[in-house]
Amino acid sequence: MRAAAIAPARVPLAVAPGLLLTLLALTGPLFAPHPVAAPVTTPYAPPGTDTPLGGDQLGRDVLSRMLHGGGALIGSALVVAVLVTALAAVLGCFAVLTPTLGRLVERGADVAMLLPPVLGVMLLALAWPGGGRLAVMTAATALGVPYAVRVVAGAAAPVAASGFVEAATASGERLWHLALREILPNLRSTVLALFGLRFVAAVYVISMAGFLQLGPRPPAPDWALMIRENAPGALLNPWAVVAPSLAIGLLAVSVNLAADALTPTARLRRAKAGTR
Repeated sequence: MRAAAIAPARVPLAVAPGLLLTLLALTGPLFAPHPVAAPVTTPYAPPGTDTPLGGDQLGRDVLSRMLHGGGALIGSALVVAVLVTALAAVLGCFAVLTPTLGRLVERGADVAMLLPPVLGVMLLALAWPGGGRLAVMTAATALGVPYAVRVVAGAAAPVAASGFVEAATASGERLWHLALREILPNLRSTVLALFGLRFVAAVYVISMAGFLQLGPRPPAPDWALMIRENAPGALLNPWAVVAPSLAIGLLAVSVNLAADALTPTARLRRAKAGTR
């Protein structure tokens, strides 16, 4: 009873920062004090009463652009993380049951790890002119799946060799049943942890693409794009660069901590600690 009372109380503490930051980014436009594209002060103006974070390179309110710039990044990273995790979970379970697919997964992961993400994004952006954010998301998904599949396959290998899977195989169960009904439910900790890692990776890849102007284009409010646009005036108004940089870092860290706290393994550790 003691473990049951303590464990649920600790989970929200780890999850709350990610939820609050995500909620603020998604609802930020409702609280923006100024129009996102309208100059309201001088270029690179320091923080003032009407502009708490100062102005950017065109005199637009940094705070208003910050409140508008997080929703698209979070949505894009979330879609990429869900797609990569789902594809990796399914393919990884089939890979441990099918030697041919397992070898393809290993070769694909080797190639993906050798190809720098920035190069992959640039190649797809050049091959898909006008693709914008969708092209960046496609590249992030394609580059993330091979490595993620190898992670899932590594975790699924001991499960596939367990007695209940061998018994199901001997009873004539089909491949899809073995992969999705016998193996996948036993990989919840791996899948949740992988989701957190892939979300962080997607945030960094999409932010990097925005910094290189391969995704959203000016004057769109985007945290990564704000860093690039305001870098020349960082000494005049550091908050124009520091604020979006901190937002990206805090988003990645808080979501990763939340995903780790929600894994069954983490809950088991808290339960054991609560019984001592």
